[in-house]
Amino acid sequence: MTSETEKREWELAYGKEIRQIAGSGPWLPDWDSLAARKSPWWFTEAKFGIFIHWGLYSIAAHGNEWYSRNMYIRQKEEWSYHRKTYGAHNRFGYKDFIPLFTAENFDAGEWVDLFVRAGARYCLPVAEHHDGFQMYRSKLSRWNCWDMGPRRDILMEWKQAAETAGLVFGASSHRAEHWFFMGHGKEFDSDVKEPMERGDFYWPAGKEPEDHMDFFSRPYPSEEFVEDWILRTCELVESYHPSLLYFDWWVQHEAFKEAIKLVAAYYYNQAEKWDKRVSVCYKHDAMAFGSGIPEMERGAFAQAVPFVWQSDTSVASNSWCYTDSLDYKTVRQILLQLIQVVCRNGNLLLNVAPRGDGSIPDKEREILEGIGKWMEINGEAVYGSHPWRIAGEGTTAERQGQFTDGDEIAYTKEDMRFTARGGNIYAFVLSWPEDGVVCIRSLAARGEGKERMEPVFAGFIRNVGILGVKEEIQWRQDSCGLWVFAKQVKSVLPVVVRVRI
Repeated sequence: MTSETEKREWELAYGKEIRQIAGSGPWLPDWDSLAARKSPWWFTEAKFGIFIHWGLYSIAAHGNEWYSRNMYIRQKEEWSYHRKTYGAHNRFGYKDFIPLFTAENFDAGEWVDLFVRAGARYCLPVAEHHDGFQMYRSKLSRWNCWDMGPRRDILMEWKQAAETAGLVFGASSHRAEHWFFMGHGKEFDSDVKEPMERGDFYWPAGKEPEDHMDFFSRPYPSEEFVEDWILRTCELVESYHPSLLYFDWWVQHEAFKEAIKLVAAYYYNQAEKWDKRVSVCYKHDAMAFGSGIPEMERGAFAQAVPFVWQSDTSVASNSWCYTDSLDYKTVRQILLQLIQVVCRNGNLLLNVAPRGDGSIPDKEREILEGIGKWMEINGEAVYGSHPWRIAGEGTTAERQGQFTDGDEIAYTKEDMRFTARGGNIYAFVLSWPEDGVVCIRSLAARGEGKERMEPVFAGFIRNVGILGVKEEIQWRQDSCGLWVFAKQVKSVLPVVVRVRI
């Protein structure tokens, strides 16, 4: 763009083009039309994807990915840390991390190779976080990784590497929260100053709502900001053709209701032209049921549900981005979460947190490699599987809903989870016993006399095996359950019993 006037003229023309495409069909910007879409087949089959939080906040590497907000709030620990580490906010603000973000050790191919080894079937990097720095080339703002920082189109490098390796590529936008994210910087002498214009890094730095879950909080995002959100999202769609478009929270605010319908119709209509099977991931019922894929952050439903959904979690329990104090989960903990999600008809999106320089920490590599080794053995019970008649059995109480994947639950040998695929039922034994003897009560035989009752499964079992074990497994079925005897199996990770019918 050679001038601000030309830029504004292009934005107006692009806005008209977006509305023309959205209104041309076959999908229209209304819920009656959008809610008739089906989830793409590849998503239903994939089950496991990789999320990536990497950006300027990875350079700060302190607290969590909300550093750009918290560093401007006096009551936050990040405020003091920032002043001690970098100096006064009016001399070194968040924007001053951009020259430090050079991505000198970033190699998209190396990252993707690790994700493939981990068993992922799709990857979804954050294209723009709440901080407003775009990880892709943009006509709408110069505050992006092509024009500043590493001066590379990071998102395109991700896309090319992922698709070359056979991973489905998606992108995540967290732009909506930028309406208020930098607003506290106006409350004192910092680099977040008026006057601000559309396209500025910190713009609009609005007032943060007291309740982030208030659908009608005021002040409303302005029409100018919502239009900018539409343009940015559609530019992301048009330039990178993602197969999955992920929205973080706050798009559920009433101010985005018409905008999100417009963007979804534009995206779905463009995907028809590209012959791509795509969908939108959303939180907090921001979209009408059926118009996209519901998302549950760090949690799961209580039972199997009759619709496809996704749970997102991270390799660390205390941050989505790399920091100096990550509390990493164990491989076992992540696999338990994967199983809980898959047996309830969901997908797990596991976030990784690369360092600011583009390298992936050794601990994260270890976790991903550990998941991959387990998936090599047990993947047939995961990929392309479907919920069974019941999601599981056992007595250990579980926490359900969002933000419930904190501490690892101490399961017992009685705790099982189930999936089905083709002629097989898969029983995930969450805590394999030392003696190698388990009883799967949901696969009990019909009893006799007073014990006669309808079992959960009334079919004929032809064979029982354990994934990864070549030798024949001893088993028997009685009115108590399906007994499996495999003392040769030793594992601290979940073990999968395959039951052929």
